[in-house]
Amino acid sequence: MLRLLHSMSFGLLLGLGLILQAPRALAAELVVAGGCFWCVEADFEKVRGVRDVVSGYTGGKTQNPTYRSVTRGGTGHFEAVRISYDPGRIDARRLLDLFFRSVDPTDAGGQFCDRGPSYRTAIFVSNAAEKRAAEAAKAAAEAELGQKIVTPILPAKTFYLAEEYHQDYYKGSNRVITRFGAIKQSEAYKRYRKGCGRDARIKALWGNDAPFVN
Repeated sequence: MLRLLHSMSFGLLLGLGLILQAPRALAAELVVAGGCFWCVEADFEKVRGVRDVVSGYTGGKTQNPTYRSVTRGGTGHFEAVRISYDPGRIDARRLLDLFFRSVDPTDAGGQFCDRGPSYRTAIFVSNAAEKRAAEAAKAAAEAELGQKIVTPILPAKTFYLAEEYHQDYYKGSNRVITRFGAIKQSEAYKRYRKGCGRDARIKALWGNDAPFVN
């Protein structure tokens, strides 16, 4: 009897151990460019089913680009984010529908107060399924707006992480020097976003369909 209980206990513990050690379901990834990556990161980290969002640079020809080189121009890179998500909770099409309604996809010159090639919108696809989802989301957004959408759907290229100070900028606690004086980074972000007119333009364009605008 004791031997049987010991065997049962061992089997139970072994099974529990396998459950505890089982890896999390693999996350899928989607790369988009929507102007300032601080704002896109802040928006999509609120979405249920999204595990992580990181800021970076992609789409260009320069290896190991920096913020200074990208914003100066000539690298071909976009400011972009890589969204890691649980495909069991949200899919690429839903994320792309949210993306289109969180930007001005009719603007070919940048986004809001940020002008120039590095601030343009784009979707980067790595397979046929992502391309179909992107094309469907773009067509639906264009039909809803009744305006031409200029956001390109591009083949995925190497994604380079942005500098550490850009990651989660919107909730940083460091103090930064601004024209308002030295203020907390998170407060500087809020002032930048409002001053840049991002939410006001998105609200004017998408109305109640704008998912991240109060």
